[in-house]
Amino acid sequence: MANNKSSRKDIRRTATRTAANKAVRSRIKTLSKGVSACKDAEALKAAGAKLASAMDKAAKKGVIHPNKASRIKSKLAKAALKFAK
Repeated sequence: MANNKSSRKDIRRTATRTAANKAVRSRIKTLSKGVSACKDAEALKAAGAKLASAMDKAAKKGVIHPNKASRIKSKLAKAALKFAK
């Protein structure tokens, strides 16, 4: 257990941030599952837009690395092209 007053506060802050970040990551995972379950191009486009937006927001807040967001969005674009053909 922390001894300093500031250390106790840090523990509380970390718990709050962890809960917020966990919610964002969970939403991203849920949206990813929705994208992978898509069977047609229109559904993929709609679900992909939601996932891309969530990834950008998470990267902006620092929950995930910006390069990871870019990588996932690139995979989405490739999948959309694959469906288009």
